Amino acid sequence: MDNLDKLVRECGVELYDSEIANENGRAIFRVYITKDGGVSLDDCEKVSRLLSPIFDVTPPVSGDYNLEVSSPGLERKLSKPSHFKASVGELVKVQTEAEKFAGRLVKADEESIAVENEEGIFEINISEIKKAKTYLEW
Repeated sequence: MDNLDKLVRECGVELYDSEIANENGRAIFRVYITKDGGVSLDDCEKVSRLLSPIFDVTPPVSGDYNLEVSSPGLERKLSKPSHFKASVGELVKVQTEAEKFAGRLVKADEESIAVENEEGIFEINISEIKKAKTYLEW
């Protein structure tokens, strides 16, 4: 949905990401939202109440589905330059076609990121990243 970002902003939050998942044979359209100070249950409810009637007319997926609205969580997927920029200073796991990296995200811009671990600092082009997420050490 092209205007999903604009719709979500009407509720005072930012669109982080959206995805379609399939769990137990049921389609789920997930909308992840963020905001300074954190996302509340009320924020999720507002977005859900705004999107539900719109999706009743123009469904985001074909067939039956469930709509879920939540924050992306502490361990979250990173896929856009803005995700990486907002996560500088956090621990990340990054996978490219050839290698896997784990360490602290020390730099991010529109083109690349830098991950630091005990072996050094590794510059990685965002276009080469297959999978990336933040993680916590317990």
